[in-house]
Amino acid sequence: MEIFEVGGAVRDGLLGREIKERDWVVVGGSAAALLALGYRKVGKDFPVFLHPDTHEEYALARTEKKIGPGHHGFAVAATPQVSLEEDLGRRDLTINAMARDASGGIVDPYGGQRDLAARVLRHVSDAFVEDPLRVLRVARFAARFAPLDFSVAPETLVLMREMAQSGELETLRPERIWRETQIALGEPAPQQFFATLRDCGALERIFPEVDALFGVPQPPRWHPEIDTGVHTLMALELAAELSSEPQVRFAVLTHDLGKARTPTELLPKHHGHEHCSVELIAQVCARLPVPRRYRELAEAVARYHGTIHRAEELRPETVLKIIEATDALRRPERFEELLLACEADARGRKGLQTQPYPQAACLRAARQAAAGTATADLGTDLDGAAIGARLRERRLAAIAAALNTARTR
Repeated sequence: MEIFEVGGAVRDGLLGREIKERDWVVVGGSAAALLALGYRKVGKDFPVFLHPDTHEEYALARTEKKIGPGHHGFAVAATPQVSLEEDLGRRDLTINAMARDASGGIVDPYGGQRDLAARVLRHVSDAFVEDPLRVLRVARFAARFAPLDFSVAPETLVLMREMAQSGELETLRPERIWRETQIALGEPAPQQFFATLRDCGALERIFPEVDALFGVPQPPRWHPEIDTGVHTLMALELAAELSSEPQVRFAVLTHDLGKARTPTELLPKHHGHEHCSVELIAQVCARLPVPRRYRELAEAVARYHGTIHRAEELRPETVLKIIEATDALRRPERFEELLLACEADARGRKGLQTQPYPQAACLRAARQAAAGTATADLGTDLDGAAIGARLRERRLAAIAAALNTARTR
């Protein structure tokens, strides 16, 4: 029985990246042998065991044979006769199909080290097309390694296009689609995930609401990049610079979905697209298991981003309405996320990436002023409605003062 370190830990070690978890493959072993050594079986679809001390995952070397549609349509064979090369051969990309032996030597039967040096994401074999989830995984790795100048090999992109056209993507469960998307939103270059999906024709299958934005024009005065899809990816790139929170990035991704529904005769203007965007966000969230906090933030950004962009000219009443509608007094962290998403939208435009966004500071000051309004002396002789009215007057006065100060700086 031999044990090899495999997968992402080997890849990241060679790249000099932090290794967050380690996976191992057992060649020439059996479930009985591992159980006798104190390992605990946890795998449902194939034999995976937890080490009794480190609790790291150890999987028996296995092969997979396609027997049905979808991500789960495989027959798994895990016997002592399966070789390391056979186990590595079932993996998606060459850079993920390397192993490290007990002496530290690299086992690389498919050219993973070569592709690491060339910064290429390349499939291991033509069996790549058997698992539709791999389309999303490649796009996710493109988002992770874009800062290192990785690109998808042309021949791999061809296979991904074939998979997108075959209908196999429709067999993916919503939970798996969202899981890959959520991870991708947390990667250094999330815009590359969606760009890669679009390059292979998968975006219209997975996120048709986003794909529909490409080719939709916007007024050049406000959007020098013109194309709404291009703007969306530019804004998403800015969002990744401003915030590490995936819910902020999701909100930026979806904030303009309604522009795809603008009647042709009204283009390039998009009056009322905010309401349509909220409707389409609900559509996305009904199809995929998007967490509630993602949806709430996305709807707030879609509904109010245009108004927030005009913060320096808004009346105190309008500002208070936004603060109340977004529950900003009780949830200041979400209000901050709202402002970051709006900043990404404003700066995610051709030639405007470095422009300041004073609107955020203006509204932060207004929210803080409203939150700090004194309530102790509102009056005990008043009923609830009168107390509420007086508190509102004080908050409006505090907001007016804060706006005046922010606008004169």
